[in-house]
This record gives sequence, structure tokens and C-alpha cells, in this order.
Amino acid sequence: MEDTLKVSLEDVDRGELFGMMDRNADMIRQELGVSLTQRGESLLIGGENRVKAAKVVRELIDIVDAGESLDKQKIIYVIELVNKGVSYRDSRVGKDIVCFTHTGKPLKAKTIGQKDYVNAIANNDIVFGIGPAGTGKTYLAVAMAVAAFKKKQVEKIILARPAVEAGESLGFLPGDLQEKVDPYLRPLYDALFDVLGRDSAARLKEREVIEIVPLAYMRGRTLDRSFIILDEAQNTTREQMKMFLTRMGFGSKMVITGDVTQIDLPRGKQSGLKEAERILKRVPEIKFCYLTDVDVVRHELVRKIIKAYDEYAEKNNKE
Repeated sequence: MEDTLKVSLEDVDRGELFGMMDRNADMIRQELGVSLTQRGESLLIGGENRVKAAKVVRELIDIVDAGESLDKQKIIYVIELVNKGVSYRDSRVGKDIVCFTHTGKPLKAKTIGQKDYVNAIANNDIVFGIGPAGTGKTYLAVAMAVAAFKKKQVEKIILARPAVEAGESLGFLPGDLQEKVDPYLRPLYDALFDVLGRDSAARLKEREVIEIVPLAYMRGRTLDRSFIILDEAQNTTREQMKMFLTRMGFGSKMVITGDVTQIDLPRGKQSGLKEAERILKRVPEIKFCYLTDVDVVRHELVRKIIKAYDEYAEKNNKE
């Protein structure tokens, strides 16, 4: 039939391709509005988006043949790439290993945006990773820091974060200063523990090979042969951002991550991240990477939430 396309399923692991109870096939049907019918060694695809659906199925077959597993996030991502005329296979996403976790699991970039971000960190001394929650900005930066340390490219890993939420109430919290600021540094601990393991990370922290500190602790220091990450940089002031960037010493790398849509600074305070973006964009040695809702690797609802908020903000701005 002219309105049907045929894709060969010969030698294809159909259980992996279509998923339990055909849930992967159902996802393609729902996202692209097509019909999928298995007939012998072929898959018949009908509907207005049958050409796109055929490309998606062939991409998924390549992924299965390469020994990779399929999940909802990956299938949605492949569909979005095909809608943009981009090939998942040609992008080589998921091929390069950033590092291994303490359990031996390989960590890889899962999207083209993440792959570009990882490559930028590898090839530049200062990288800004800007994008919404769930895009792996901090996690991948920590993974790259651990990889650099294991290769002896750096001698220290320093993770910093502004404790904006604490405000003036910090002094009223129980415990010493480290205990007071630790809750604000928890996301950095979580990423580090996942990559290195709790015990290994704790030992390196005791030896001061790894430092996890509030941004204020950076003042007055010069950091040589260090991998330095500033997280939640949208909550820095212009003075804090300049102070941080000028801590860089010889043989060091800096990664600055942030989400300019989630600024928690007091009213009237300008974000140091937004200002740095304007001032430093023309410096060729400094790389800016922009991740979007397409790069979200958390629950698929996170991507939809971010997209809904962006569309709402865009509509309000036009009005």
C-alpha cells in the first residue's frame, strides 16, 4: 500500500525493540500518531508521520544492535532528534565514557547537548554550563573532575556553591560553620558520592584532596592544578562571580553551572552568571554551553514541566 512504509525486522531483538507489552511501540504510536503492525519479518507503518516513524524505528534498531538498552527517555529523545532532522547514530551519543562510577558503571553523555558540554570541558579551561534542572550540568562536571583527578591531570577537586538560601539566618542554625552550610552543599555531595563512593570520597575529603565549600571560602585563594566547579552560579552576585573566576591558577580547570530561570538573589541584586555571560562571551578561550529541556535526563515529566513553564513565560512576555 502506498500509504504504508515497511521496515525489516530480520535478526532484530523484538523484545528489546518493542519493550514489555509493546510499550516502546505504543510510545512511538502516541508521540507520532502512526500505526505500527508486525507482519512476519516486517513492521508496517502507516499515518501522516510514517516517514519520521520509520526513521525512529531504524535508529532504535541500531541502538539495540549496538547492545544499548532502550528506556522511555531515550526513545523520546530519538523522536525529538528525528523531528529536528538529526540522527542519534551519527551523533555518537552514548559512545564515549566520561568515567566509571565506584560500582563500575560507565558514565556517558546521554544527549547531544551533554556530549558537547563534556567535549567543551575536555578542551577548554573555563566552561559555563547553563540550563534547566535535570540536564546533568553538575553531575557531568563532577564526573569530568574525577576523571581528570584519576588521570593525574589535577591534584585537587574543589566544589563550591553560594549558600544564598541561608541568608542571615545561618547564624541561628545549630552546629559549627561546616554543619550549618552542609545542607546547602548536599547536591554536590550526592554527585560526588555517586561517582566515587561514599567511603572513597570521605577519605579524599579528609586528605583535603577534595573540598566542598561555600563560595565565600574561595576569597583570597589561588588554585593551581585544581578542577574547580561552581554550582548554582545564578545565585552569585557580580562581585562573587568576579572573585571566583580570578581564583584560577596554573594547570586548573573551572566549570560554572547555573539555571538563569531560578535566581534566588534578593530583589535588586544582579546575577553574576547573567552578567558574566554578557561580559565574557567574546573571550574565545571561555566556552558557553547551553542545555535545554531536550537534554533533561530525569523523569520525563521534568522535561514537560520545564517546557510548560518556558511556554508560559514566552506567552506572558509577548502579552
